[in-house]
Amino acid sequence: MMANTLNQERGATLIEVLVAILVLSFGMLALAGMMAYSVQLPKFAAYRATAAVLAADHVERIRANASGFAQDFYKETMTYGQTPTPHTPCVYPNCTAQLLAQLDKFESNQAIRAALPQGGMRVTCNGACTSLSGDLWVMWQEPTTFASLGAATSDECPDATVAPTFTPFTAANQPRCLHIKFQL
Repeated sequence: MMANTLNQERGATLIEVLVAILVLSFGMLALAGMMAYSVQLPKFAAYRATAAVLAADHVERIRANASGFAQDFYKETMTYGQTPTPHTPCVYPNCTAQLLAQLDKFESNQAIRAALPQGGMRVTCNGACTSLSGDLWVMWQEPTTFASLGAATSDECPDATVAPTFTPFTAANQPRCLHIKFQL
């Protein structure tokens, strides 16, 4: 009778335990990848929110100097990844629409560069600038990690072939972009 009870109380074999650990480890790896991506998402959202605030600020600067926009002084080919160029001081009463536009572009580029990694912008007119409508792109480089968004998913970045043209982005320097259409 005692031999019968020993056969009924068998435990898991070593192979069963190893297979269970293997299945569990694959599940943990998938969970670790998801966690790495989810940790990045708040930073991505913060960059996008910062870009929206900086873009709105620059549009308000343009709106305050609409005559400067109508004269093409606010066009910005591309400042992504570049250090802002110094401007000519604009001192009252000798401040013209052109000098004010230069000051606005410099200060906006400086703020974008300080708040966003490799930050920059592009401003174009829709047709003639006298129509007082245009496009503004704010661009930045998000940190690259194993779980980062791919360059192919970069959103609404400007077309390098549209005038004024600029050097196209490569896969290595593909930015994230926020695009705003505005009407003064």
